[in-house]
Amino acid sequence: MNAAVAGAPVSFGVFELTPEGAQTVSPDAMCEALQSAGYAGIDLGPAGFLGRGAELRARLARFGLELAGGWVQLPFSEDAAFEASLAELDDALRLFADAAEAGPSRLPLPTLADSGSAARSASPGRGAAVDPLSTAAADRLYRNVERAAAAVRAAGFEPTFHHHAGTFVESPDEIDGFLAHSDVGLTFDVGHLVLAGGSLADGVRRWGDRINHLHLKDVDTARVHEILASGGGMSEVWSGGVFVAFGQGDVDIAGVMDGLSAFDGWVVVEQDVLNGPDVAIDQFLRERAADQRTNRDALRAWL
Repeated sequence: MNAAVAGAPVSFGVFELTPEGAQTVSPDAMCEALQSAGYAGIDLGPAGFLGRGAELRARLARFGLELAGGWVQLPFSEDAAFEASLAELDDALRLFADAAEAGPSRLPLPTLADSGSAARSASPGRGAAVDPLSTAAADRLYRNVERAAAAVRAAGFEPTFHHHAGTFVESPDEIDGFLAHSDVGLTFDVGHLVLAGGSLADGVRRWGDRINHLHLKDVDTARVHEILASGGGMSEVWSGGVFVAFGQGDVDIAGVMDGLSAFDGWVVVEQDVLNGPDVAIDQFLRERAADQRTNRDALRAWL
């Protein structure tokens, strides 16, 4: 495997759904924790979190990190909403360009994802039943992904598409459908495939030659089943301790890594957490930093 390992702000509770008013780990404290644990890169996180322009480049250089990728969620199945969201894509691409000015060893991958729907987000793993995507809407999704991919490539980057629980590309069948209609590579997220009821071993076999980005996480499947059985949605998944440090869950990390031995790209370690407004941020940082040391050490047999 010719790859590099990156961490992610979401592993420190920093992402688009961080609760209003919640204390968050600072970008410098996060980068320092990842650097000390031996990571080579970091994902972008919310636009501007790591800075912009010279500030972004200086922060990455100070901690010896490169930008691995970044989440760009767009409403691909609705034409009007997609048009209105293109400014968000343009903003993200400017940030990728800012980071790329430093001449990194690997270019970051803008990580496209569908925004799904409220009904799907409330019923992860059951999206096709609770909110099926019509043929016309699926055609719009594929067409608009191609438009976004063209913009990414015009900016000098290669796109990747993230299948994600609670969106319109969630299940193995939906992933198959997407790949059949697009030449964009796949961000293989082991945790979200588990949430969608898919088999990791089967996913590696089916999509291995299309995977150009890897999001690696461990999952407490008993906790997943408990949350979903009680009617919980993605918010409860993120806040419910589903994603755990490597070795504490049920994901066959070794099987995924061995199965993707030919993979060449970024392995982004994600341990999604959603911290509440009353979190003790110093203790939270210590716990998250310890988890990321555990996660990085678990991959040293391969990287």
